[in-house]
Amino acid sequence: MPIESIRDVRAHLAEVVERADRDDTPTVITRRGREVAAVVSIEVLRRYQEWEEREINRIIDERMASTADGVPIEDVMRETLARGE
Repeated sequence: MPIESIRDVRAHLAEVVERADRDDTPTVITRRGREVAAVVSIEVLRRYQEWEEREINRIIDERMASTADGVPIEDVMRETLARGE
């Protein structure tokens, strides 16, 4: 996976976008040596969003099917959101 500084990406953004679109190869962008962003194809983004939705639904289904004492939906959502951080 390519890692490039924001300065380098600015110089050839079209190539970075083309690579993401053509090969589904993300490019990690750094600022002062720290990873801060990534350029990914829209297909990769959509697959991630679909996976995230399935995972949230799986957790909710698991909790709803549990025979243990009920778990407040607020706790489920808090746990789910914390996993994304």
